[in-house]
Amino acid sequence: MSNTEEQVLVVRRELFDALGSFQGLCPRVGDYLPTFLDRKNNFFVPRSAAEEDPTLKQLIPYAVFLHGGKILHYTRGAKSGEKRLVAKSSIGIGGHINDTDDCGGHFDESIYHNAVRREISEELRLGGGFSERAVALINDDSTEVGSVHLGVVHLVFLENGEVGAGEKAIAELGFATHEELLARRDTFETWSQIVLDGFAGLTA
Repeated sequence: MSNTEEQVLVVRRELFDALGSFQGLCPRVGDYLPTFLDRKNNFFVPRSAAEEDPTLKQLIPYAVFLHGGKILHYTRGAKSGEKRLVAKSSIGIGGHINDTDDCGGHFDESIYHNAVRREISEELRLGGGFSERAVALINDDSTEVGSVHLGVVHLVFLENGEVGAGEKAIAELGFATHEELLARRDTFETWSQIVLDGFAGLTA
């Protein structure tokens, strides 16, 4: 087994601040994502270093799956790569973007979307096709996890409801209405709470 540490995509916090940092959900994807994906503005660092460095923001695609007017939800199992979120409910499927997604050492928009689709195919087993679009950014500097991450919320529209887990970290998969999920909001990880709170604006 290789001992090479995972390399994750980051942007500098000062760039986020210059563009206009925020707390919570921001639907102005176009004001941020093209700049973050400009090759001169992103780079890869060891994950262990990024997790401890608040001057960097790790870009995390956060995909929310929809079918038949309902939202896919699950519980993070013990095999989750983010131990601080184990046993929390979630509506977001996502993960770090790695240097193996682009051998050139930087990221652009087309490679980013390929990485989003790779992440979806690794974490879920879908029984049909889908379409997706980026609809918001999510930031939460109030938590240890959130202070070093920046989420890109993607809505994923499924052709059918046949969905299975592709990784052991994903348990108790199911679909529920927005209202049903809001009724147990406190069981969800923070990012999911933020998306649920602003969900109506994302689908308008």
